[in-house]
Amino acid sequence: MNKLTKLGVSALCGSLAAMSAANAGDLSVTGGVDMTWITLDNETTGNPIGMGSNLTFAGSGELDNGWNVALSVAMTNADAYSNTNVTVTIPSLGDIRIDQGTSGTGIDRIDDIIPTVWEEAHGWGLNSGIKTVAGGSSGSTIEYTPNMLPSGLTARVAWSPDPGASAADKARAVSDTEEAGAWDFTLQATSDLTGVDGLTVSAGIAEITQYTDVAATTGDEEETTWAITYATGGFTVGYQWSETDLGTSSGAQEYENEGYGITFNVNDDLSIGYNHYESKQTNDTSITAEATSVQIAYSVGGASVRLADGTVDNAAYQSTAAYDLEGTVLSVSLAF
Repeated sequence: MNKLTKLGVSALCGSLAAMSAANAGDLSVTGGVDMTWITLDNETTGNPIGMGSNLTFAGSGELDNGWNVALSVAMTNADAYSNTNVTVTIPSLGDIRIDQGTSGTGIDRIDDIIPTVWEEAHGWGLNSGIKTVAGGSSGSTIEYTPNMLPSGLTARVAWSPDPGASAADKARAVSDTEEAGAWDFTLQATSDLTGVDGLTVSAGIAEITQYTDVAATTGDEEETTWAITYATGGFTVGYQWSETDLGTSSGAQEYENEGYGITFNVNDDLSIGYNHYESKQTNDTSITAEATSVQIAYSVGGASVRLADGTVDNAAYQSTAAYDLEGTVLSVSLAF
């Protein structure tokens, strides 16, 4: 990690001058590159070479009144904007995060948290088209995390005034002349609260405002999920269920998802895992999309080598043979 000490911090602190001057701050830059080779079975692969890159700028500072301020700016492939957030930590209150991006707040934090050694079964290389819960994370959000709860319990409340302002899973664009909004609420309990070493229980709900004057819309969109993971020795197992009621009377009306996974750390560097995820779309035909993956990951220093092999059935909720996919991906990742 290369640190650019105090570079640009004066601008951040200047914007907060009305509250209090900053005592100290810095800005660090981290990044990485992921190079992949994919092989598809029973179909034309095309160009099998892929590469993903990212940069993250992280700034932090402390105000005279004891508040802490943290800034994160994430950039992905081709210097594309990904996510920016500012978190203000108030010692007697908790964290207040202002987020402008496509992930990282509300129910989207826990949309799929079953254990993997690399990527989810529906996200490692084959285009599954599976929809998971997202809440209001696609729009700019304000999220509050209180710090006065019992040890081992984390609660978060997120609000977005217009979750349809940018495209994302199951977000609905609405007229600028009407007030929109989305509320997300999540809870996570670790072993400090459950009393069972290695056990974590998570749950979340979200409601996205929709207007019934839009064709085929009958009410608000509602999302629910819960998950349980347990780690012991080198093993971690987990199960997750989620449901989205789209509030529509035609076309896709509901998604009901469930997934499970198991991973094993052979040693500090080598891990193996199995992951399965399925999503039933309720519509005129009610099709279930399924994704399964077996993965191996090996890390040494800042380098990681991952191998994933798996299948997708009924990708994008289509039942023809063209949407049944099989493939293998080799990934080499470097962090700097």
